[in-house]
Amino acid sequence: MRKMTDYKMFEGCTIGNRIPFIEAASRKVFDKVGIETSQTNFTCCPDPTGMKSFDNDAWLAIGARNLCLAEAEGKDIISLCNGCTNTLRGVQHQLKHDSWKMDKVNKELAKIGKEYKGTIDIKHFVDVLSDKLDKVKEAITKPLDGLKVAVHPGCHYMRPAEWMESDDPMRPTTLKKLVEASGATVVDYGEEILCCGSAVTNAYEEHGFANLKIKMDAIKKSGADVIAVNCPACYQQFDTRQRDLGKAYETEYATPVLYITELYALAMGFTPDDIGLKFHRVRLKSTLEKLGL
Repeated sequence: MRKMTDYKMFEGCTIGNRIPFIEAASRKVFDKVGIETSQTNFTCCPDPTGMKSFDNDAWLAIGARNLCLAEAEGKDIISLCNGCTNTLRGVQHQLKHDSWKMDKVNKELAKIGKEYKGTIDIKHFVDVLSDKLDKVKEAITKPLDGLKVAVHPGCHYMRPAEWMESDDPMRPTTLKKLVEASGATVVDYGEEILCCGSAVTNAYEEHGFANLKIKMDAIKKSGADVIAVNCPACYQQFDTRQRDLGKAYETEYATPVLYITELYALAMGFTPDDIGLKFHRVRLKSTLEKLGL
């Protein structure tokens, strides 16, 4: 008899289509700590800074349709993405507190034979790992001693606090605790809660880069070996835009970035090739040499 899974996996568009090696590392870590997942036909969440800004009703309907798929199997969702978690929790929150919107959305869903009831929850993978911290520590076979890590939890993981209900939006600690469990040392850099500038960069590069520069200058000054993140948009901003930022400001930036699950995968004995670290834009050569990898 097949063992029932715990969560429906919501990888999100960005990870699945642009950085699938992060999904691969995450699955390896989940296997190590006993987080079981299964697939379903989810669509885009949709993006919390895109559709919601110009058509809230469509945003609600698409998000609720995704929630219905998990409800049909009685499974909570685990998401690998800050934005996806934010959207799905936001849809859940809005429909829970607005019966008129709930009726309107369900009239749309009825056209495809679905009804949203609000019976499941949406978990950010960081919170699930935090709840399983003992299991995480048991799976660590190669502690990352001596590695200095600057953490960046990202805006959508913590805000709006009324529906994310995760970490303190002004003094976050969860990602720091997860990094420390790997054996690495967290370095404070004073700009941890500042936005990386990702969404702004796509529309107004100059202003997005101004945010990113503040972050990177502080991280560089801290002496961090790597940046640890839990958001695909933030990951791409740090990994793909540092070279452009350096050209814009005539300053060298080259601090590698790792998803927290990539960091864990290394600490759990997986090799850089196992998790596709060669696909990172900012090379990790010096970091891996420091770890003896």
